[in-house]
Amino acid sequence: MSRFRIALFVIAALGLVLGLAAPFAGLDACQYWIWTAAAAVVLATLLAQIVTSLAHGEVGLDIVAGLSISAALAFGEPLAAGVVALMYAGGQLLEDYAANRARADMRALLARVPKTALRYDDGHLTEVEIDQIVPGDRLLIRQGDIVPVDGHVSSGKALLDMAALTGESVPVRCLEGDQVQSGARSLDTAFDMRAARPASESTYAGIVRLVQAAQAAKAPMVRLADRFALLFLAVTVALAGGTYLVTGDHLRMLAVLVSATPCPLILAVPVAIIAGMGKAARRGLLMKGGPVLETMARAVNLVIDKTGTITRGCAALAGILPAGPFPEQEILRLAASLEQASAHVSALSIVTAARERGLKLSFPTAVRETAGEGLAGEVDGHAVIVGGHDFVARQLGGALARPAHPAGTVLAGVAVDGRFAGHLLLADAVRAETPAALAALRDAGIRRIVLASGDQQAVVDRVGGNLGLNELRGGLKPDEKVAIVLAERKSGVTLMVGDGVNDAPALAAADVGISMGATGSAAASESADAVLLVDDLTRLAEGLAAARRARAIALQSVYIGLGLSLAAMIAAALGYLPVVAGALLQEAIDVAVILNALRALR
Repeated sequence: MSRFRIALFVIAALGLVLGLAAPFAGLDACQYWIWTAAAAVVLATLLAQIVTSLAHGEVGLDIVAGLSISAALAFGEPLAAGVVALMYAGGQLLEDYAANRARADMRALLARVPKTALRYDDGHLTEVEIDQIVPGDRLLIRQGDIVPVDGHVSSGKALLDMAALTGESVPVRCLEGDQVQSGARSLDTAFDMRAARPASESTYAGIVRLVQAAQAAKAPMVRLADRFALLFLAVTVALAGGTYLVTGDHLRMLAVLVSATPCPLILAVPVAIIAGMGKAARRGLLMKGGPVLETMARAVNLVIDKTGTITRGCAALAGILPAGPFPEQEILRLAASLEQASAHVSALSIVTAARERGLKLSFPTAVRETAGEGLAGEVDGHAVIVGGHDFVARQLGGALARPAHPAGTVLAGVAVDGRFAGHLLLADAVRAETPAALAALRDAGIRRIVLASGDQQAVVDRVGGNLGLNELRGGLKPDEKVAIVLAERKSGVTLMVGDGVNDAPALAAADVGISMGATGSAAASESADAVLLVDDLTRLAEGLAAARRARAIALQSVYIGLGLSLAAMIAAALGYLPVVAGALLQEAIDVAVILNALRALR
């Protein structure tokens, strides 16, 4: 909590208590000045806040609190002024507490940032700052350590807690050669890893930057609260002034003012919205400020990119087309064994497919790679060639028939012992979770989903044809994606999800732009208003549901709080609620709406 707000509360409370105790010490004459002095300190702070807000063009309901304390002091009611001052200072302290609870999830992400790592230097372990780690460094990760940079397991086995990155509670087991992300916690025995990126470019560093940007964003209450602030302020002043004009009783007017101070708007809205942001972050969706959550909660349209969003973003084995005596599994085994020697993205896909099928790969020898085209070598005594269709044809010294294959798929030829063995069919596959994620987005309130991609229309039709989308648009340039987003915005609040540089303009044009993955395109992350920390659209649906619930709770708190405050003001105007009782009742209302707002944390 803010030390200043604690000090302000202590001054207000101490002043009230000392004033009440003064007559028992024979200091009756001091009672008036003790209450006045304590209230004046709070009033001075309050007036400074009001001036600062007005200078920024913001009219807040702190003005009502300022009017209440000022009027009480002016009319010679220092006890009422002291109660209002204590109420206001206590409300500010309570807001700090609630906001700190709501921000706990984001602070937890920052608290996990490792400062040092154990690096092997000339056969010895040295503790170094993580900024000194460079790609290729060999690191020791002990049980309980946070992985400091992105890399891969070089020896041993790793059992990693990925909850901070993905929200999943089930640990992930990684074997030698598997990739590991920074920010994961080692749960098992120590293992060695090779750094693939410096700390500044690793996954967790990207998450930390996004969290810091979210925390530095404009106060989340402003957009939502400002819709009510001016109206309620006008009603309060009109009712208080009208009460005085009709009755001529300044105490009744004062009772009306204190019954409206400081108002649930000041407290409940930021608590609920910050809590919603924390819950969404816990599920892997990080928003760059409260206004993002408020806007997202009203979304009805979604424009979504294809590659890396609803598909994996890299080629995967889609089929095997044998053309010789070798069976499909043997063709894949021989090709994958050879591809272990290549760093090409297609090679990784082939090797991954073979391992997923439980095939035992052999060690290749005499490997010769032609960059970007293919490679040749020996596997278990067989001469094997793997690469593009034309590359394999040239290596065999003749033309090969190119089989028909679906749009958007790529042919990789395989030859064994000088004979063509068949084709491996590679395609950017739809993510397994995509259908369920799209259904969840519909359940979360999205009525219209448009697939907008730069790929050929035939590819877009093949990928999106069975996903139940409202519209499929292919062959788009970046400016055409922007036009689609702007067209969708005419019918309601529109989200845009993408992960590439070409998506950045459309992300910026949307009401809320959402980038896939903290390590995706820097341009996309910068243009986006929110970032999915894990490449899973299901998390977007969960974050959207959290945003809707947080906004609903914020509005509920406002409506209930303002309704109760208005009822208290009317009771005070009719003479049924004295000044001090009105102040205490308003404090009870504030506590109730803040507790209600904290439901957004659950």
